[in-house]
Amino acid sequence: MGKVKERESSMQIKEVSKKYSMSPDTLRYYEKIGLIPPVNRTSGGVRDFTEDNLKWVYFVKCMRGAGLPIESLTRYLELFHQGDKTIPDRVQILKDEKEKLELKRVEIETTIATLNHKIENYHERLNVREKELDMYPEEVEST
Repeated sequence: MGKVKERESSMQIKEVSKKYSMSPDTLRYYEKIGLIPPVNRTSGGVRDFTEDNLKWVYFVKCMRGAGLPIESLTRYLELFHQGDKTIPDRVQILKDEKEKLELKRVEIETTIATLNHKIENYHERLNVREKELDMYPEEVEST
């Protein structure tokens, strides 16, 4: 007797929205513009996200969170649907975006260093002012 294929687990948009901290509107928009592949619908028209859909949602959320442009991601998805012949093009998109992120990381690290310097400068100023206040404790006691 053959095995019955179990139905892949699925989630509705509200559950996906909560799981990935994305609004349902954002999920619908991403599907509409092709940023995530089309999501199957139930007989009642409700979006039925499969594990494969969830992997794409995670990927897009991660990439968008890092600042990758929608255009690069939609191009990547278009190429993905064209099959393995587009792997070199997809790898190039990923390399290009990674390079941009590496440059952005350097900018962020420089900004953090500058902020740390400014914060330390304020701590030093605060310490000097506190020492100035400590110089005259008898005046406070006599008033």
